[in-house]
Amino acid sequence: MERTVWPTLVLYGAAALAEITGCFAFWAWARLGRSLWWTMPGVASLCLFAWLLTRADADFAGRAYAAYGGVYIAASLLWLWLVEGARPDRWDTAGALVCLAGAALILAGPRGS
Repeated sequence: MERTVWPTLVLYGAAALAEITGCFAFWAWARLGRSLWWTMPGVASLCLFAWLLTRADADFAGRAYAAYGGVYIAASLLWLWLVEGARPDRWDTAGALVCLAGAALILAGPRGS
């Protein structure tokens, strides 16, 4: 079965944003002293993340999760830069590129019949 990768990457990007937002809500409460109320939208965001990931065009959950991992790593470094104001260094960037290459292999690699 032939698959197009772009819709999956967009879906993974949305899932990553939902997951990072949800996790950051808990980080803000536990580590930054924000109100416990921060966790409420965090829970909703994590539920959205889980639902979005089930929409991935994959025959197996493990493969979808593995490919998503590379996208999540790159998105986390973007969050680091854009939201937290800390610019990723060259090692962060190199690591993210390696992970994205791995995700691409998992998503687009030829599969046996």
